[in-house]
Amino acid sequence: MKAVLFEQFGQPPRVQNVPDPTPSAEGVVIKVEATGLCRSDWHGWMGHDPDVVLPHVPGHELAGTVLATGKQVTRWKTGDRVTVPFVGGCGHCHECHSGNHQVCEQQFQPGFTAWGSFAEYVAVDYADTNLVALPEELDFATAASLGCRFVTSFRAIVDQGRVKPGEWVAVHGCGGVGLSAIMIASAMGANVIAIDLTDEKLAFAKAMGAVATVNARDSKDVVGAVKDITKGGAHVSIDALGHPATCFNSIANLRRRGRHVQVGLMVGEHARAQVPMAQIIAHELEVYGSHGMQAFRYQDMMAMIRTDKLAPQKLVGKHISLDEAPDALMAMDRFEGLGISVITRF
Repeated sequence: MKAVLFEQFGQPPRVQNVPDPTPSAEGVVIKVEATGLCRSDWHGWMGHDPDVVLPHVPGHELAGTVLATGKQVTRWKTGDRVTVPFVGGCGHCHECHSGNHQVCEQQFQPGFTAWGSFAEYVAVDYADTNLVALPEELDFATAASLGCRFVTSFRAIVDQGRVKPGEWVAVHGCGGVGLSAIMIASAMGANVIAIDLTDEKLAFAKAMGAVATVNARDSKDVVGAVKDITKGGAHVSIDALGHPATCFNSIANLRRRGRHVQVGLMVGEHARAQVPMAQIIAHELEVYGSHGMQAFRYQDMMAMIRTDKLAPQKLVGKHISLDEAPDALMAMDRFEGLGISVITRF
């Protein structure tokens, strides 16, 4: 099969012919119809993820059809239209038994712990636990865009942030994660403030439901701006980028007993960010991480998509080919363009 492969961290990947995958006993092989490009893929290519073993095929946001099944798979058959969370639970450990597959002790992550979906085919383990059936009306490009950023934002807003109607939600960073969070929080009835460095992305954020914006490049005091808009601070704040400045601001702009959710990855030189701990203690702030979403939780999100309360298709930006993927991957740290780029031509 054709796949994007890199053999050294930080060195240009190339489209090459590599062996076709085969399913494990509990797994399937999926014919990839669409796969999104995510900054997490860039982190993996740069060597920031210890799970990545060279040589490697990136890609973790995918949708397609089942091509082959392992002998222990009971719920899926050839031809089924499916997607999968970027964190797959083993289904056997304590965390999986408690329903928290997103922090599975033996988790499977295509594009990180195994070769990923920047390829014609991808093998996915623990299929009965992790695959999600796609409704016929949901196109593959939109389905692929759900796999990391959208579902992570859904869990961050709904489950971790516990956003309520009428609350103020600050979203720091208007890339794929941030725009998803804005759309979802708005659908939950919250008042959303979008924070970014460019007017173009802030205008797009307003189109996705933000009621106010802050340009962090122009504002000398992002925290003060959020507190002025909200008359005291956000109830919930999301760092959707993963940077020491956005992490600090997201916590510092909370009102008393507010809730911060860290979604943007803090890796490499940003792995140990400073936080306003005195404020966390004195104001009884809650600080949460959010790492993907379990397959069984897709049901509620899919219901909101089916009833047009959520429209993830609006976040899909460019459709590109597999041959264009290496250059697009290497450019992920420049935060160019709007929305989510998806590989749809193989």
